[in-house]
Amino acid sequence: MELSHLDENGQAHMVDVSGKAVTDREALASARVKMKPETLNLILQGGIPKGDVFSAARIAGIMAAKRTHELIPLCHPIPLSAIDIRVEVAGDTEVLLYASVKTTWQTGVEMEALTAVSVAALTIYDMCKAVDRGMEINAVRLESKTGGKSGSFKRQDAA
Repeated sequence: MELSHLDENGQAHMVDVSGKAVTDREALASARVKMKPETLNLILQGGIPKGDVFSAARIAGIMAAKRTHELIPLCHPIPLSAIDIRVEVAGDTEVLLYASVKTTWQTGVEMEALTAVSVAALTIYDMCKAVDRGMEINAVRLESKTGGKSGSFKRQDAA
């Protein structure tokens, strides 16, 4: 298997995408944040002193997707056409995060979606750490992607 981010001498380099077709591309990533039931209750009742946890997580995720190329070496700056961060409560101890990112460009948006859910999860942790330092961020993963030369991918056990 050839790694596209390595040149013929094994040195890291940015992939030249100038010859790639401009196509519609979309990626969906997810993450989970586990916490104490009391912590989730505080979030839902608006009792976290730092403010609206889920709104802050959505904004942080959007901002992160837009700055992925500044955070991940060798990522291209991509004109993003849509970013949607969804927050779902699962039971009394878990929050599920989903980031959907779209573009019409020469390279995909998987890293943008993964960065978005990661930073959204970290924002939840940051806003709630005063009441629950034992929170866990788990299962950051790509659920699906469409577009580009490699075609579509959908996780078999997709959320």
